[in-house]
Amino acid sequence: MIAAALAPGAIPSPPEEFARFSLGPLTIHAYALCILLGIIAALWLTLRRWKARGGQSDVIWDVAIWAIPFGIIGGRLYHVFSSPDAYFGPNYDGTGDPIKILYIWNGGLGIWGAIALGALGAWIGTRRAGVRLSAFADAAAPGVLLAQAIGRWGNWFNQELFGSATTLPWGLKIDPSSPNFPAGYPADTLFHPTFLYESLWSLAGVAVLLLVDRRFKLRFGALVWLYVVIYTAGRTWIEAMRIDEAQMITISGITARLNVWTSLIVFVLALLIFLFCLIRSRRMKGEDFMYLPGRAPAGESVQDGVEEAAAPAKESGATAGADATPAEKAAPASPEAKASPKSSEAEEESPYPTADDVASPAEEAKVAEAPKQD
Repeated sequence: MIAAALAPGAIPSPPEEFARFSLGPLTIHAYALCILLGIIAALWLTLRRWKARGGQSDVIWDVAIWAIPFGIIGGRLYHVFSSPDAYFGPNYDGTGDPIKILYIWNGGLGIWGAIALGALGAWIGTRRAGVRLSAFADAAAPGVLLAQAIGRWGNWFNQELFGSATTLPWGLKIDPSSPNFPAGYPADTLFHPTFLYESLWSLAGVAVLLLVDRRFKLRFGALVWLYVVIYTAGRTWIEAMRIDEAQMITISGITARLNVWTSLIVFVLALLIFLFCLIRSRRMKGEDFMYLPGRAPAGESVQDGVEEAAAPAKESGATAGADATPAEKAAPASPEAKASPKSSEAEEESPYPTADDVASPAEEAKVAEAPKQD
C-alpha cells in the first residue's frame, strides 16, 4: 500500500530550468556544477589529509593543475570511445556529430579514462614537486571517491544513465519528453536510480577508506588500490543494471557492457596490486613514504604524518660519548685525556728493550738450575 502510494513520485526528475539556467550571456549547467563541486570537495579532503601526514599544502595545488585537466580530458575520451554512436554514427557510418565531443556539459565523462589520464597528470605533478606518486594517491583516494559521489548527481539533473524498469518505491521517474527516455516503455515507467546507487556506494567507500587508513596507516600505494577495489566492486553490479547505449563486448559467450568487463578486470588486478602493496609497505617500513629520494625539504623527514628534525651529521670519530650522562657530557676533558687521545688503546710497542724485558742474574740462575723435562 505504502509502496504503491509512493511509487508515482518516488524520485522525480528535476525540471528543465534546474538542469540549466542563464546568467546573462552564460548558460550554467547543473551537471558542470556537480563536477566542480566534487573537485572542490576532493581538493579540500586531500589537502587536510596531506597536511596531517606532514606534507606541504603547496604540493596539492602543484599536482592539481596537472591532474584535473588530464582527468577531464581522459574521462571525455573514454566516454567517446565507449559510446561512439552519437559522435560518429552506428558502426562509424558518419551519421554522428563529432563536434558534440566538446559538449561535456551535456554529460559523458568515463571514470576509467579520468583515472588513467588523471594519474598521468598527477605523476607529472608529483615528479615536479619531488613527492612520491603513491603518497599523493593514498592521500587523495578518499577525496576522489567523494568527488565521484557528488558528481553522479549531475546524471540526475541530465536524466541520464539510469537503470532498468522497476516497481520499487524509490524508482526514478524520467520525463517522457526527454531524449534519454527509452523507446517502448509506458510514460509512467519508473527506472532504477543507478546514479543514487553509485553515489551511496561511493560515500560508504569514503567512510571505509578513512577508517581503514586511521586504523592501519596504509602506505606506498596500498590505500589507493583499496579504493579501486571498493569502487569496482560496486561499479560492476551497478553498471550491469543500466540500459543506456554502450559498447557491448562478448567474452567466452557472455555479452556485457564494456564497462562491466572493465570493472571486473580492474577489480582483479587492483586486488592483486593491493596485496602486493601491503607486502611492499612492510619491507619499506621506516623509509620516507612522502618524498622521492633526495627531494625531502632540508632538515625534515616525514614518517607516519609526523615531521621530525633530521639528525645532524655526526663528525668522524665523535661516537665515544653517545651513551654518556648529561653530567659526563658537560664535564671538560682532563689534560691527560687531551694529551693522549688514544689512551683507551694499547700503547705502541717500543723497539728498545725495557727493564721489564731483561731478567735479573738471580732469576737467570734459578732458570739454569731448574731440572729439564724429558
